[in-house]
Amino acid sequence: MNVLVIDVGGTHVKILATGQTEKREFDSGPKMTAQQMVAGVRKLAGDWSYHVVSIGYPGPVLHHRPVADPKNLGPGWMGFDFRKAFGRPVKVTNDAAMQALGSYKKGKMLFLGLGTGLGSTLIIDGIVEPMELGHLPYKKATYEDYVGERGLERLGKKGWRKQVFGVVDRLVAALEPDDVVLGGGNAKVLKELPPGCRLGDNENAFTGGFLMWAEAPRSESPAGQAGPAVATKLRPTVRSKRS
Repeated sequence: MNVLVIDVGGTHVKILATGQTEKREFDSGPKMTAQQMVAGVRKLAGDWSYHVVSIGYPGPVLHHRPVADPKNLGPGWMGFDFRKAFGRPVKVTNDAAMQALGSYKKGKMLFLGLGTGLGSTLIIDGIVEPMELGHLPYKKATYEDYVGERGLERLGKKGWRKQVFGVVDRLVAALEPDDVVLGGGNAKVLKELPPGCRLGDNENAFTGGFLMWAEAPRSESPAGQAGPAVATKLRPTVRSKRS
């Protein structure tokens, strides 16, 4: 089964399919709608063969559907029928969760994506929990206003790096993870990593997207909600409470 993985970001949409070695991408931006994203992907992947689709979406997701329009893209994402638009089965999850899944090794891992905003996901013994920590109040705004793209532009590299260290320290103290992964396009701006952190790789988003369709023993989510079973490299059962 060939999988097309779509990583939707605030500045670019990146795609990769099973059997391909080079990703492809096009610009997104604050006016891009869901329909425009699909049209762009279908055109860019026109010569690729794929049977199913994984989408990493920059916002909250429930049962493979966006439940809010993204802050950094255009409107029209909630209620959009991706399966009909692509003509194939589609799984949607939070974009940070997809990259976190591809980065996961074991135990309790906190993933923070330093990009246009601040993506965040917690994985505990193979259970994926997408989070929206970036929108929580912090100082005079929110976390992502300080460590997202807006913070980098406003504070400069030196000031932004200082804020990243402070935010990571706060979140680690609150969540007590065993492992912290810093991903996202702006992670490369850091000269050094905060203590106890390791650098992620944006390519792990594609790994996570492929794993969303991997076979693994199925189990049930809390409150009787069936969650998709996903096999990681270590073969635990992974399910997202929101996807």
